[in-house]
Amino acid sequence: MEFKPEPPDATDTPDKKREDLKGKVLALKNLVNYQEGTVASRMIVNRKAGSITLFSFDENEGLSEHTAPYDAVVTILDGECEVWVSGTTHQMKEGETIIFPANAPHALSAITRFKMMLIMIRE
Repeated sequence: MEFKPEPPDATDTPDKKREDLKGKVLALKNLVNYQEGTVASRMIVNRKAGSITLFSFDENEGLSEHTAPYDAVVTILDGECEVWVSGTTHQMKEGETIIFPANAPHALSAITRFKMMLIMIRE
């Protein structure tokens, strides 16, 4: 898996682009585009307390098993994926959410192209 962030506009910094989202009604799945053969991401909130990042995964893409020191909330915005948490497999689709506990091994794999929102809660 290779990350390819959304290409920045020549006049906008990432912080300015995040600021432009505030106070607006958002269709989250429209804020990150699919990119052939890879995973794309777009951070929409980044604070000391946590972050919100949108991801799009092309078919057959995923994230290998890893851990994070914080709880993480994943909501599927489009498509379907398979998720592994501490040895248990879950099939997920649009509208479903799972919480990865801090330090629990987890991984994801696309069944179809899919988009997700990742909310990291830091202590």
